[in-house]
Amino acid sequence: MLSEVYYILRSQADGRYLTARPGEDASVYLLLFRENFDALSYLNTHAPEVVNRFAVESLPSTQLGSLLKRWGFTGVGIVTDPLLPKVDFLQHR
Repeated sequence: MLSEVYYILRSQADGRYLTARPGEDASVYLLLFRENFDALSYLNTHAPEVVNRFAVESLPSTQLGSLLKRWGFTGVGIVTDPLLPKVDFLQHR
């Protein structure tokens, strides 16, 4: 069985993942990218001063649920356009 691979950004300083908080509540969403270069484009466009502080990691979709549970994320934000940015937020059950 084939699984989809996503790309995530992780801080090299403290190991935390790049997340989004779209509302005023405490909900935290892990940002996912469909391609490695999309993750780099997102950083280069919106945070060029910290691009060298993050590493791009691959994440098979089969491991996504356990990562969300372990870190206590509300869900994921799939970045569909890294330049605008356009993000689709999905809540994890």
